[in-house]
Amino acid sequence: MASRPGILTDWPWKPLGSFKYLVLAPFAFHSTYCMFVKDKSERDISTFLIVPFLLWRMLHNQIWITLSRYRTAKGNARIVDKGIEFDQVDRERDWDDQIIFNGFLYYLAAYTLNGASHLPMWRTDGVIMVFLLHAGPVEFLYYWLHRALHHHFLYSRYHSHHHSSVVTEPITSVIHPFAEHIAYFMLFAIPKLTAVFTKTASVGAMLGYVTYIDFMNNMGHCNFELLPHSLFSFFPPLKFLLYTPSFHSLHHTQFRTNYSLFMPLYDYIYNTTDKSSDDLHIKALSRREEIPEVVHITHLTKPESIYHLRLGFAYLASNPFATKWYLWLMWPVTAWSMTLTWVYGRTFIVERNQLDKLNLQTWAIPKYSVQYLMQWQNVAINKMIEEAILEADKKGTKVVSLGLMNQGEELNIYGGLYVSRHPKLKVKIVDGSSLVVALVLNTIPKGTTQVLLRGKLNKVAYAIAFKLCQQGIEIILRYLIPLTYNKVCINNEKQQGTCFLDFNNLNEFYWICI
Repeated sequence: MASRPGILTDWPWKPLGSFKYLVLAPFAFHSTYCMFVKDKSERDISTFLIVPFLLWRMLHNQIWITLSRYRTAKGNARIVDKGIEFDQVDRERDWDDQIIFNGFLYYLAAYTLNGASHLPMWRTDGVIMVFLLHAGPVEFLYYWLHRALHHHFLYSRYHSHHHSSVVTEPITSVIHPFAEHIAYFMLFAIPKLTAVFTKTASVGAMLGYVTYIDFMNNMGHCNFELLPHSLFSFFPPLKFLLYTPSFHSLHHTQFRTNYSLFMPLYDYIYNTTDKSSDDLHIKALSRREEIPEVVHITHLTKPESIYHLRLGFAYLASNPFATKWYLWLMWPVTAWSMTLTWVYGRTFIVERNQLDKLNLQTWAIPKYSVQYLMQWQNVAINKMIEEAILEADKKGTKVVSLGLMNQGEELNIYGGLYVSRHPKLKVKIVDGSSLVVALVLNTIPKGTTQVLLRGKLNKVAYAIAFKLCQQGIEIILRYLIPLTYNKVCINNEKQQGTCFLDFNNLNEFYWICI
């Protein structure tokens, strides 16, 4: 939210919440009806393609979001070395509002403007006109509009909302108040309306131009550098025609420089180019992949868990896991991702975190929980975990923690399998059992004299029993205990005394289910 929100800050459909897509429903149904029910002469494929095009824009944006988060987690070519705050995640979760707004105006134009419907698939003259008009008036007018938005009156009421995100993500590019989006749409409509009024418009020109805008917007806010410096050395005038992510990143950190849209020409003409633009470009490209001190290796759970990763939908990743009905609509993508992980998959970086000066990364094994229950999958899972541990050891990581089902006793003996196979490992492998034991012991009320252990007697259960033995607490088991379990307690030199009591002859006791 802007520091002093002005009029038309909120989107009109904000009260609808997740049902905001209903705004487009009547138009979508009508265009589909006309396409498949009416006579061939009345069919309008260009209007029918609006919904598929909006879906393509969402997919395009999500690809950039995922790519950006993956690359910034790795660290190589990262521009701004800071993390994303939760308030930014909440502020940018409604990035699809501008797509709904554009879709509404596309339908409005198709139904009201002569020449905006029944468009041909391609017209070369229209494509050339659209991109020439963008390079000319659109870039020029945007530069001055942007400078006007940095005037304290407009900045405090509108544009400060966008600049609240100093560490940008691709989708930061479209996080603006509603009033700003009206101005931007009017600006970007110049080439499109000119093509419509001159009867040179085509589906290719319209879709291509908006896709170009989305691509350049996402690239400029992705927070990692991907354009090689040699490209500009080979053709120096290119720096006036094409901006880089580092060029626009300086606008978000310095505020008063680098105002241009996609072509820095006008920044050079009006002397508003940041002097450190070239140096930051080279510095970002030279940044090497980050070496984490701690790596946590987890895995996927349910098929839809891919959307709950940091690489997926940030607002889902920032909340406890819960099944969402609208994720069922994405079953083709879910099925494709499952097939990909079954046929070919390798460990990937999910996110990075920093605790003081300690760098931490989370890596994910592309296997689902159900696969860990299949014994024939153990070899493949262990191979992936082993390769991840060796990779972390090669990088110089100090600690690798195994999360969820990656540290099962039957799977790899709580990570001991990898230590026995590679005795020269420098990295320490932990499974988190000590932390679990500490948490469980902390929940036992003071003064407890008897504890009932139920469930599977695994490493955690043994460790809990071991500590209870030291405290002189009686351990109660419902079933016969293995000999190894007795040895854990009996051979403990510091043991104060442990009694295994009959379950049917007990006083009050404390339950622990493992």
